[in-house]
Amino acid sequence: MSSSELFWNASLEELKQGYMFDQHVYTCLLCGKQTEKGIVYSEKEVFYEAERFMRRHIEAAHESVFSYLIQLNKKLTGLTEHQNSLLQLFYEGRSDSEVQKELGIGSASTIRNHRFALKEKERQAKIFLAMMELLKEKDRHAPSFVELHQTATMVDDRYNITHDESEKVIGKYFPEGPQGALKSFPLKEKNKLVILRELVKRFSSERKYTEKEVNEVLKQIFHDHVTLRRYLIEYGFLDRLPDGSEYWVKA
Repeated sequence: MSSSELFWNASLEELKQGYMFDQHVYTCLLCGKQTEKGIVYSEKEVFYEAERFMRRHIEAAHESVFSYLIQLNKKLTGLTEHQNSLLQLFYEGRSDSEVQKELGIGSASTIRNHRFALKEKERQAKIFLAMMELLKEKDRHAPSFVELHQTATMVDDRYNITHDESEKVIGKYFPEGPQGALKSFPLKEKNKLVILRELVKRFSSERKYTEKEVNEVLKQIFHDHVTLRRYLIEYGFLDRLPDGSEYWVKA
């Protein structure tokens, strides 16, 4: 199961802690990094057991689970920019008067009203989650959709694709199999997404790449490696430093 699938299928408690445990392995839900129970990990001459090292990883790589989640695309969180700013300041422990001054809006009582609105949104979310869980038990005709990757930059109808449709696209564009060469790069956005999901699997999330190394990987897949590299970044699968000196898996 991909890190995106693990993320979207995780329980609320697992999302809050940022990792899940299964079959002696702790997996970071934010990036897919794993640690194995029973193994001792060291960092700067300090030794950690697997779960503590996973928590240390989340702090070092993602700052906190909250910081990671609040930076997700607003179509994934359902938050407006204003609500996003409020939550960030509340998480920092700011008082209502401090938040009011920081945002320059209304008064302290206005901020209190925003808190109430967010609480109402939380209640609605709980009811909706319960309804969706109950629906899963009855809806036998629901298709299995391809999960969104958390770092998606464009969340729209292009993600309306099922696993069956995805497999057909992979078979069409990778005639020698997913590990082979790409026959052509599709024009249809849905198909591009499927192809890019496969391409990013050729890169390790555990390391950084130079532009030359990225190009070498992509050249083995398709002659127009520049186009592939551009779309991998545009769709939020890869990220890079402004000067292009380092690339890494973002999804």
